[in-house]
Amino acid sequence: MSTTGFPKSLEDAQAFDAADPLAAHRKAFSMPEGVTYLVGHSLGAAPVKALKQANTTAGTDWACDIVGSWNTADWINLPQTTGAKIAPLLGVAPDEVIVCDSVSLNLFKLASALLETGRHKRRLIVEREEFPTDQYMIAKLAGLVGAEHVHTDAGGGLASLKDGGVLVKSLVDFRTGHIADLGAHEEAARASGGAIIWDLSHATGVLDLRLADWGASYAVGCTYKYLNGGPGAPGFIYVSRDKQNELSTPLPGWLGHANAFAFEDAYTPADGLKRFISGTPPILSLATLNAALDVFEGVNQAHLQAKANRLGDMCLHVFEKLGLASTSPPVGSSRGGHVSVCHPEGYAISRALADQGIKTDYRPPDTIRFGLSPLYLSYSEVWSALDTFRDILARETWRDPKYQVRSTVT
Repeated sequence: MSTTGFPKSLEDAQAFDAADPLAAHRKAFSMPEGVTYLVGHSLGAAPVKALKQANTTAGTDWACDIVGSWNTADWINLPQTTGAKIAPLLGVAPDEVIVCDSVSLNLFKLASALLETGRHKRRLIVEREEFPTDQYMIAKLAGLVGAEHVHTDAGGGLASLKDGGVLVKSLVDFRTGHIADLGAHEEAARASGGAIIWDLSHATGVLDLRLADWGASYAVGCTYKYLNGGPGAPGFIYVSRDKQNELSTPLPGWLGHANAFAFEDAYTPADGLKRFISGTPPILSLATLNAALDVFEGVNQAHLQAKANRLGDMCLHVFEKLGLASTSPPVGSSRGGHVSVCHPEGYAISRALADQGIKTDYRPPDTIRFGLSPLYLSYSEVWSALDTFRDILARETWRDPKYQVRSTVT
């Protein structure tokens, strides 16, 4: 049976599984029985090695070595060593990524630092359909530093960038999965003397990224989605090496000092990205993330993106057959690792799916998102999940009143 294109039947899916170069990686994850997990775009599944490391960090390093673990377990260098593991997933050098704080704080710090260089117009640009946190942070920062706040319509960032400034842009849209044209945006930034901070939260770990080759200089991202770092895992900052020492963090902290244990009164920034460490790192989360990233060792990123594309194509094929609309791009190369399907009763349907062990999520007003993490999902189980989806729609089991009750987290 051919494994070109994408599966259109269970038999096809089984053939794709048999030829899948990523299939062996599933055993690296702790997956509950009877669950098809389609929410890796929100919170990734738990790598077995990460769970073991969490126990070691708490039960041995903290419980036994206590403060000595800053040296014996090398806690002090975890922001850099963990960043170095993320770097190949971005297509950049090991010293161009550091793990610290959260996406929100890192975005604030990086945008502020870019304005402070004086090399860019004091304009902060963000689109209305951007992830809410990014919009909130940019609006607040603009007010604090007296910069022009350009709150453009969806897709308007590229045109606005032609007048200069700093644009914050998600590479993958959190609702639709659409991949932005990074090359066109970077070309506009170079032409206008502007800069772009790419939010890679929905891209890292599922797309074949080549930031250095593509000319991107700045990015932030989270580590709890496709990187499987665990709930609340810290974020990361990427800055190309040639730009690092011209940036000054607006939130200087003692561990970002050039000589932290000299305890000097005046702040002197460390060389490179270490200067962006604002507070003491969250070691339990950071050590867990550091171990979680080992699942990517030896993984060909092109295989990750290709499998995510095929899984998405399979889903969109079924949605179309059911007469349902999707806001996700029909062409896999224009899409990240999740697809969205629209239904007026999307929330109730997502709850009915959960009752059958199929975990999806819902975004208002009518969107169910299917996250297609290629390291631990098989074609067959996604096909079976789509069969259940069809059955729920056909039998209208979502009409049960219990599925109308809204949870706090959707």
